[in-house]
Amino acid sequence: MAGIASRRKAEELIRDGKVSVNGKVIRIMGAKADIEEDHVKVDGKLIHPEPLEYFAFYKPQGVVTSLSDPEGRPVVSDYFTSKRRVYPAGRLDYNSEGLVIMTNDGAMTKRIMTAGSIPKVYRVKVQDIPDRKCLDFLRKGARLKDGTKLAPCRIKLLKHARNPWLEVTLTQGKNRQIRRMFEETGHFVMKLRRVAIGPVTLGALRIGEFRKLKPLEVLSLKEKKDPAGKNRSSGPKPSGWAVSKKSRNTSGGKRK
Repeated sequence: MAGIASRRKAEELIRDGKVSVNGKVIRIMGAKADIEEDHVKVDGKLIHPEPLEYFAFYKPQGVVTSLSDPEGRPVVSDYFTSKRRVYPAGRLDYNSEGLVIMTNDGAMTKRIMTAGSIPKVYRVKVQDIPDRKCLDFLRKGARLKDGTKLAPCRIKLLKHARNPWLEVTLTQGKNRQIRRMFEETGHFVMKLRRVAIGPVTLGALRIGEFRKLKPLEVLSLKEKKDPAGKNRSSGPKPSGWAVSKKSRNTSGGKRK
């Protein structure tokens, strides 16, 4: 029940028999309903689908990719004043910076977070120069010492230097994956920035700024291939967005 209640609160409402779909009380956790097609009521009140919002946000280093933090650290939602509850579609660790997509579209969030669905591109500065053997080991899909098996990835050298910049493209989203894979080969990650998620890039965004996604970006993120190899859309098409108070007219939100 995105935008209506948190997951924990939603489960409580279901247990209490306060949620119905097409006139039938739902008591099973995980029961599915399409708010665009079904009549969903909470405590007897018909729920209308809220407009979907999509933002590209340049998360600063030292900000938690969450709506709240028990340690009181800054979180990504601090940068948004939208009337609707937008949340991060995926993770980016506390010590990293870069692109995070913020939305209230649960179907898109699931797609972005599903391994193999959408490639994510990172710029990574590592300590010392990895040799070819090291890079090939990672490209082929390394198995870490703790037993974690990583999927194959693309790595290319962007800048020759004592501590070079690399571009890494992942289709898998293990916790702290890039830091762990390079540490496995003895190369400490000094800086890490996510620059793209599928067709969406940071572009001209500065740290702490955000912008609304373009309709074509949204449709491209929703698009997936069926078994016949044809593209099909996942989820409803966007009908428009409400402008956040912090967003600029052209380039996005202001830095905080």
